[in-house]
Amino acid sequence: MIAHHVLFWLKADTTADQKNAFKKGLESLEKIETVTKIHIGVPASIDRAVVDTTYTFSEIVFFEDLAGHDVYQAHPIHIAFLDEFRGFFEKVIIYDAI
Repeated sequence: MIAHHVLFWLKADTTADQKNAFKKGLESLEKIETVTKIHIGVPASIDRAVVDTTYTFSEIVFFEDLAGHDVYQAHPIHIAFLDEFRGFFEKVIIYDAI
């Protein structure tokens, strides 16, 4: 199994409607056939020094194996998401874990 965790910091001037569209774009990634599970969230209200709550959205996608991850990366739905929403990102950090 591989977990693909992406943290998105959207630009400060992103509107509420744009954030809603961005979330729907993230949700569309679940349609990719190699995705076994997906979780999309926002920072939890946890006040601890070790918890980073500065990001806008978190997406964790699970795949059976690295081959499934590779299919996801090149999939037309993923490419369409990036093409539509790349301009919203101020910062993105990705953690892949096996």
